Amino acid sequence: MVTAFVLVNAKRDMIPETAEALTQIEGVTEVYSVAGQYDLVAVARVKSNEQLAELVTSHLLQLKGIDRTQTLISFKTYSKYDLDRMFAIGME
Repeated sequence: MVTAFVLVNAKRDMIPETAEALTQIEGVTEVYSVAGQYDLVAVARVKSNEQLAELVTSHLLQLKGIDRTQTLISFKTYSKYDLDRMFAIGME
């Protein structure tokens, strides 16, 4: 499984529409509206690097509301949230 974070610069007047369109793309699991240098962060989870390349170049960059992207590929996951959930099984 390949997880990537796609940082998106969107056209200012199309941010909500672009976020909604991103959620409809297979492989995009979450989209966050953020403050700072980027407007949106799309989380992509796919089976291979080839699928990630296809998702970014053939799907994301075709959306009218996207000006530019930068893709960060995850090597390893560290998450307190996941550990808490794992050890809390049966505690509810």
